[in-house]
Amino acid sequence: MADETTVEARPNPDAVPTAPAGRARLRGGSLGALVAGMLAVLVGRRFLDGWTGPAWLEAWGAVFVAVCVQALPFLLLGVVLSAAIAAFVPARLLERALPRNPLLAVPIAGAAGVVLPGCECASVPVAGRLIARGVAPAAALAFLLSSPAINPVVLVATAVAFRGQPELVAARFIASLATAVVMGLLWSRFGRPEWLRPRVPSDGPTGRAAFRASLEHDFLHAGGFLVIGGMTAATLNVAVPRGLLKDLAGLPGVSVLVLAVLAVLLAVCSEADAFVAAGLSGFSTTAKLAFMVVGPMVDAKLIALQAGTFGRAFAWRFSAATFAVAVTAAALTGWWLL
Repeated sequence: MADETTVEARPNPDAVPTAPAGRARLRGGSLGALVAGMLAVLVGRRFLDGWTGPAWLEAWGAVFVAVCVQALPFLLLGVVLSAAIAAFVPARLLERALPRNPLLAVPIAGAAGVVLPGCECASVPVAGRLIARGVAPAAALAFLLSSPAINPVVLVATAVAFRGQPELVAARFIASLATAVVMGLLWSRFGRPEWLRPRVPSDGPTGRAAFRASLEHDFLHAGGFLVIGGMTAATLNVAVPRGLLKDLAGLPGVSVLVLAVLAVLLAVCSEADAFVAAGLSGFSTTAKLAFMVVGPMVDAKLIALQAGTFGRAFAWRFSAATFAVAVTAAALTGWWLL
């Protein structure tokens, strides 16, 4: 099985991830520069509020900053949890927490996503660390998808955004959990080890020193790809004509796919996407459900984060499959409950 091969290939799971010296310096420097660039944009906008430029440039900057500012606190939460797992959680404990049978481990890991109040930016580094610590990839990936979609913060936000529609909250929970479990099971059956290449741990410090080293490494690594994802989301947001959405909202069946694609392009944080969906007047409730199910699992910044953590070969395949499963789950759940 792909899961067993991947886990067995990892030496010394109690250590901190490292890379060859030359590659580490190059990667750390480039991603650090991207993070520094994001901070420069944030600071620069504060001192250039009076400056007026092209409308498209102002819109691009606003979306880029919004995506990064929304995601950054949850990204920090994710890397703190990731570093804590690396430094203080014994590998054997994680191995014993989940059954070895993927048919049992995947649903349990998917349901465990309800306890982590974070967005997709937090779940990626945590899932990467779980795999490095010996957790079966199928289970870790199910957790990656479910955590930002079914945690209490997201469900409460959905209930507030759609007051008087508890069936929509239930539909979001069911469709999101179903997508996470199905994708985990699909990976356990069809996933290949060469598609999933997270950072390989090697010898390093332990305890507090390991926590500090992992925190710095993961934040710079994930932060750089967050910036790339934010730039992509901003560019696509500006490029998509708003009038086109209104024309497509009334097309039966097409509206579900339209909002699913829009969720990928806008890259709204999962804690805020329900309020965005509620404001998309003209679209059906099922289409809005698709927006909320797809967004936390497949969006521009998440694809970039997955590519940086697990490799591009994994990110494109996994994201495409997740999109198809999430749209199908949302459409079926909407037909059933809504």
